[in-house]
Amino acid sequence: QVQLVESGGGLVQAGGSLRLSCAASSGSVFSIDVLGWYRQAPGKQRELVASISKYGSTTYRDSVKGRFTISRDYAKNTVYLQMNSLKPDDTGVYYCATAHWSRGTLDPDSWGQGTQVTVSS
Repeated sequence: QVQLVESGGGLVQAGGSLRLSCAASSGSVFSIDVLGWYRQAPGKQRELVASISKYGSTTYRDSVKGRFTISRDYAKNTVYLQMNSLKPDDTGVYYCATAHWSRGTLDPDSWGQGTQVTVSS
């Protein structure tokens, strides 16, 4: 089973940027069916923010389109989430997860430990 380790979270002012990293300890991020970035705000359900398939196709939730970019680095075996123009609503714990498509929905398989992102107004 692939182990994922996130990093890059922190405290940033609204309008600022952060780049989250998700390093895979075994296997290649390019061979995993789907890698997703999820987030969970206090008192809310975990939600999918962005995903990237092994073929390179990406998805984004509407609220982050045009601001967030998911990408992969072969040499570093890492998936990134570049977050620009951050808003207080982006605050939460961000998790990286392997996932697969099942009946039209993206089901997560294994999770990283999460990294906190806090956006101040």
